[in-house]
Amino acid sequence: MSIYVDIEKTLGDFRLEVNFSAGNEILALLGASGCGKSMTLNCIAGIVKPDRGRIVLDGVTLFDSEKHINLPAQARRTGILFQNYALFPNMTVLQNIRMGAKREKDPAERERITQEVIDSFGLKELINHYPHQLSGGQQQRTALARILVSKPNILLLDEPFSALDSHLRFRLEQEVADILKKLSKTVIFVSHDRDEVYRIADTVAVMNNGSIDVIGEKKQIFASPVTKTAAMLTGCKNISRIRRLSAGRIFAEDWGIELSAEDAEADHVGIRMHDIAFGSRGDNTFKCNVVSVTENPFSYTVMLRPLQAPCHCIPIGVVCSKAEWQSIAADEIDISIEPQKIILLKG
Repeated sequence: MSIYVDIEKTLGDFRLEVNFSAGNEILALLGASGCGKSMTLNCIAGIVKPDRGRIVLDGVTLFDSEKHINLPAQARRTGILFQNYALFPNMTVLQNIRMGAKREKDPAERERITQEVIDSFGLKELINHYPHQLSGGQQQRTALARILVSKPNILLLDEPFSALDSHLRFRLEQEVADILKKLSKTVIFVSHDRDEVYRIADTVAVMNNGSIDVIGEKKQIFASPVTKTAAMLTGCKNISRIRRLSAGRIFAEDWGIELSAEDAEADHVGIRMHDIAFGSRGDNTFKCNVVSVTENPFSYTVMLRPLQAPCHCIPIGVVCSKAEWQSIAADEIDISIEPQKIILLKG
């Protein structure tokens, strides 16, 4: 299973222009609201018609502007799960799932695959319930079962966990992730939650203002996000503009400090909060004023301004355990940053 997408679409002032491919994997489109993630899914599913380009799924052309091909949504064999699940309110769980199997002409086979998916999703006790009688998690499982019983060639998930509370969200996320990994199909998963993306996806495409900023293997994107947008979306909160001073030396303009760093084409620098250590070690050591201390459930976030930095400079954030901060708390404190922990970024 594979998909190739190269499309453009303009709606008012917004322009979508994306180019990517995926195989038997879970590809996450990670981005802020309004960046074009959902529109990309809708173009693949046939809900929105691109202005230009091609979409090819498992060798079948779904859309080609030059060849005037635009298969209708029902002919594309795509399964799309919306945020609101779109269950039929006047149908039971069983009836909703049977609707997904209507493409199967043999009644006996249709019933067999319906019962099979009901069992696999743990819905047997709920088959006579209506959507309003189900919890959010039960509705989601029903909607996903209805999609999978139709045997789609690709699965498209649009913020599938956004309507759930955090406890249920995490549990269902694990259940759905297990199902997805057994499918041997292409899955495209839209989210703005970096933790969710890291737990579920194989590959991540970071989207920004209608285009893909960077795409790659999940761990590589989080370790080396390359762009400012990718760094922010993968959770880097310390980001500054830089000016190059010499080979291996940069000046972080927003923090007012010089840093030893590896050479790379960049105009910004990022340092993850957990990559900053307390104490004096190596070249990148700075004595700082403590600007603020915020208590989190299991940690502290400490905002620090280097002593040599002007007062208008942005503080640097550090996250640490409660025990660590309580053992070293002071008005002034040393921090150190290893050069390999410094992420050089393109704006």
